[in-house]
Amino acid sequence: MCNQTPLRSMALDSSGKQPEQQQQPRASSGNGEARLKLRRTPNEEHEPENYEDLPLDYSPSLFSSLERYLPEQLLNSTRIDKASFMRDLLLRYSPDTERVRTLRHKEYRDKIMSSYQRKHGEIYSLDPTSFFTPSFLRAFSGKSEPNFRNIMVEPYPGIFTFEMFKPRFCEMLLAEVEHMEKWVYDSRSTIMRPNTMNNFGVVLDDFGFDSMLQKLVDDFISPIAQVLFPEVCGSSLDSHHGYIVEYGKDRDVDLGFHVDDSEISLNVCLGKQFSGGELYFRGVRCDKHVNSDSTEKEVYDYSHVPGHAILHRGRHRHGARATTSGHRVNLILWCRSSTFREMKNYQRDFSNWCGGCKLEKQRRQRDSINATKEILARKAAEKTLVELASKSCAD
Repeated sequence: MCNQTPLRSMALDSSGKQPEQQQQPRASSGNGEARLKLRRTPNEEHEPENYEDLPLDYSPSLFSSLERYLPEQLLNSTRIDKASFMRDLLLRYSPDTERVRTLRHKEYRDKIMSSYQRKHGEIYSLDPTSFFTPSFLRAFSGKSEPNFRNIMVEPYPGIFTFEMFKPRFCEMLLAEVEHMEKWVYDSRSTIMRPNTMNNFGVVLDDFGFDSMLQKLVDDFISPIAQVLFPEVCGSSLDSHHGYIVEYGKDRDVDLGFHVDDSEISLNVCLGKQFSGGELYFRGVRCDKHVNSDSTEKEVYDYSHVPGHAILHRGRHRHGARATTSGHRVNLILWCRSSTFREMKNYQRDFSNWCGGCKLEKQRRQRDSINATKEILARKAAEKTLVELASKSCAD
């Protein structure tokens, strides 16, 4: 067994979407609507609305995810009516601290969007032919497992690497990030960092990349995840958290052992020149087994290549070794499924993807087999004794 220090769960410092001034959703009547109940399971065939342009008390992505749980009577209502119903529901059941945090984040994003001048405006809208390598685009001609696997290497079960971004897109995104950091310094603004573990980097969603990144999830990551990670609801990825991390001198040096707050994680190295910084993976775990030891078979290390992506389960425990020289910049995209998170609340066994649950299941099966063998052996011994006793009486 491989021993390790207690693992951390990487989480967000904040979340939310940037809204603009529009009509305020009205309060519900409190009569028929108040008695309506949410569905127990989401309506996967329903295409939710986009709520980013409404002044909401909570993240617009939360409203889009929650819409799939609305009762049939509300699905054909206006967007404002649906937003009002969901807002009232969230206000009744969400803690006040969550609402206050979301409102503060809204103010933070409003300030950025009203002041920040983009350097490369063209990369804020998804342009597949400009962003992606030809091999990556060809894989989506049929969206089949053979097509996806043709462009990928699976060096370890559940970890996939592939060439994704063109060098020019990487250069423009790096330049945009430097431009963001210069704006933060010149304007003496306070910037929210990507998560609780990284002290450097920016949240791309806060600077207006949220629509582009969600389209990246919907059109490209979801089709791949549906084929390669069906056990974690790869077909229902409905929200994301996209950010940049930086490692090197005067930046973060390494990253501790952790799991991501995601179902699927995409990690793309943008550059620049660097040494070190390898990712180390140590097995997939559920919450119950997150700090359990890893086996030798679960040990895998990965070295970054600019323009190349690595795709893995968010619950695949990992960390990053020290970047010993140079400057490394990566794009991280946490892809989430509200369906999977709801389903997890009603499950206890995750042996189809958790290494700890799998070991426990195997142990139970071995114990059951051994117990059955003992019972059979005892019965056989008793049968032998009876036969011997019968033979002795006959003699």
